[in-house]
Amino acid sequence: MKKVGILGGTFDPLHIVHFIMADQSLFYGGLDEIWFMPAYIPPHKQSRSITSADQRIEMVKRAIQNEPQYRLCTIELERNGPSYTLETIKELQSRYPDISFSFIIGGDMIQYLPKWYGIEELLSLIQFIGLPRPGYSLVPRTEREKQIIDQVKIIPMPQLEISSTLIRHWVKEGRPLRYLVPVAVEQYIKENHLYED
Repeated sequence: MKKVGILGGTFDPLHIVHFIMADQSLFYGGLDEIWFMPAYIPPHKQSRSITSADQRIEMVKRAIQNEPQYRLCTIELERNGPSYTLETIKELQSRYPDISFSFIIGGDMIQYLPKWYGIEELLSLIQFIGLPRPGYSLVPRTEREKQIIDQVKIIPMPQLEISSTLIRHWVKEGRPLRYLVPVAVEQYIKENHLYED
């Protein structure tokens, strides 16, 4: 059975840390492929303006075009509303019954897992792969957090303080993005004047 890791995110923009997460998950998670899944409206980011879905799709397409183990998955964008992982995983398992899915999350989301919609059912359906992130503790504060976090497969991750927020800020300042985003993504950002204001 093929093993696929779902790496969900806003990808506004996609950057080098996303690729390191993907590579670490392939290696330590024993996965065959990584599917990059842009969220339409992430529930935890509904208050912020997000680059259009088409623009984020195009950035992902350009970034992964030469990576045979990476795919684009637009299932959450097809929903046209808030994206809840439980619904997405059920839909993926229905569409692809011969694939074993894992869901890849960063340290910021590991802490937030106990608040996820339908987390107990979700944990019964898939394996979570978690990668530490600077500034976020993996030490549970409550027994419930411990029960949930103990079910996440934690894998090594270089600690880089790079985020989409930082990149958007750098674009606004006119700073170079070399080594922070794939060249194709940097070109797309420049061509389309994204994040300049």
